[in-house]
Amino acid sequence: MASKIQMPAPLCLIENRDRKLVVHQEALQVLSGIHQPVVVVAIVGLYRTGKSYLMNKLAGKNSGFPLGSTVQANTKGIWMWCVPYPDRPDQTLVLLDTEGLGDVEKGDTQNDSWIFALAVLLSSTLVYNSMSTIDQHAMDQLHYVTELTERIKSKSSPEKNLEALEDSAEYVRFFPVFIWAVRDFTLQLELNGQPCTQDEYLENALKLKKGNSHEVQLFNLPRECIRLFFPTRKCFIFDRPTNRKNLRRLEEMEERELEPDFVEQASQFCRHVYKTSKPKTIPGGHVITGRLLANLVETYVDTIRSGGVPCMENAVLALAQIENSAAVLEATGRYVELMDQTLKLPTETLQELLDIHAKCEDEALKVFMARAFKDDKQQFQAELTRALVQKKEAYCRRNEVESSKRCKALLMRLSKELEDRINQVFYSRPGGYQDYLNDLRMVEVRYTQESGKGVMAEAELEQFFKDKEAVGRAILQSDEALTQKEKEAEEARVRAEAAERESELQKQHQAMLEQKMEDQRRSHEANIQHLMQKLEEDRKKQLEEQDKMVEAKLREQKTMLEAGFQKHANQLNDQINQLRKESEDLRKPSWLSSLLDAASVVLSLVIPGLAGKAVAVVSQFFKRL
Repeated sequence: MASKIQMPAPLCLIENRDRKLVVHQEALQVLSGIHQPVVVVAIVGLYRTGKSYLMNKLAGKNSGFPLGSTVQANTKGIWMWCVPYPDRPDQTLVLLDTEGLGDVEKGDTQNDSWIFALAVLLSSTLVYNSMSTIDQHAMDQLHYVTELTERIKSKSSPEKNLEALEDSAEYVRFFPVFIWAVRDFTLQLELNGQPCTQDEYLENALKLKKGNSHEVQLFNLPRECIRLFFPTRKCFIFDRPTNRKNLRRLEEMEERELEPDFVEQASQFCRHVYKTSKPKTIPGGHVITGRLLANLVETYVDTIRSGGVPCMENAVLALAQIENSAAVLEATGRYVELMDQTLKLPTETLQELLDIHAKCEDEALKVFMARAFKDDKQQFQAELTRALVQKKEAYCRRNEVESSKRCKALLMRLSKELEDRINQVFYSRPGGYQDYLNDLRMVEVRYTQESGKGVMAEAELEQFFKDKEAVGRAILQSDEALTQKEKEAEEARVRAEAAERESELQKQHQAMLEQKMEDQRRSHEANIQHLMQKLEEDRKKQLEEQDKMVEAKLREQKTMLEAGFQKHANQLNDQINQLRKESEDLRKPSWLSSLLDAASVVLSLVIPGLAGKAVAVVSQFFKRL
């Protein structure tokens, strides 16, 4: 189980090898084995600033991530440690420790930018680690945040070219919560001579300057990026953990050997991360599992290696293709598993099989809906429906075959004496025809009394009688006790009985066809019902996402207005209005009904007998609701 994951030490997830990023398969395999939602906490910052210590603390260990995020001088990149989430048994905590940014020995800052961008893309909580104080020098070192729109695209083909900050709403949909950790803080925590909180200290450092000069723009840019890209922010300050001489052996030191204030600050930091961090999601609110995170890692790194820019929209579509295909296979497998466990062939009636099929189909749809996402055109749901129709028909055929086998074996056993008498010419005598009829009817009576024959009982009995027609006619014609007129009358009676049996068989066949048609209508409604629930859940997630964005934008707008930045406030107002319009459209009943109408047509095309009747079926479905 994913909650019992045992990962004694971190693994390199993405190696920075010769200025190229390489994904390590061993780490991917670990991620792929996690089927739970993952909370991803990544830390970035300058090299040798104690990032690894904080990540080890989050893992509940004193050591693990090597200091400086290196095992060897040439092993760089992003390291991963998956651990059970404290007090959340249904989630897994994935810690990502990145190589130090700004290492002069590398001589190339390109990979630093990509490492920072990947940390943003992969995490649900991003910790930026810096030293001493948040001043202009610290802001200058955080220039990576101003390059995010060059390293990350929200959409593959935006409708219009917006400036990065104007388009920030799209990035907020998938950017992580931001925590600024200030290490070795030695100043008094106060503003204008008054004590302040850590968060107030951060917000004061992020204040913008008025003016249009180049210097002001350079001053404001990183601050604007942080404010708009990361509307949910938190700040933690840390005293120096120990004297400079002992820093080298920090991993080996017990907590009692460290500065008490630092130990308490680290504990507060961990408690906050544990309490507030959310599972990683993608636009639309779909929660990411370890398996999906592994796919995202490969997708992003492959894009970067090929010279492209990671695009969230493309990544989500690629992820949806992979996950939805897997969802079809998983749901189909679950259906077969349940059918094989429940179904005992042959069933007495077709309806018995269809009732079992309905229950198993319902479970399969639940499995599919729980895993699938962004199946906007119901391509994969239709694929599942087609597969389940084929599986059901295969079970129906097997049911008929098993029933036929059992009926034929039963008739062979019950008619053995009859067959022996026919072979011994027992009935070729005066009055033999009546004896033959009596024996034949006795076989029929005993056959009828037997249970467990299945759906082919009448058809096999009818075939049995057909096979005996020639024999019966020969015995009738050879019976000298009967007159010619009596023989003609008997032949007429036999033909009438055969016609009646054939008619009954046709009625039974028609009834079975109607049962199948009714099951197809039921199946279509079940698909629509499950889809409606899925769409409602998706709509709820999207509305929650929209509301959070509007709330964050309103807070930022208020701050901008209070500071006198009318232009920025107006830009935010445009974004807020657009988000509210999107929310209003989502809340309209027509949003759901139009999607269900389109889906109904698609799904009806793969269910035999329903093509062209989709709108009527959905209309009746909604009336019943």
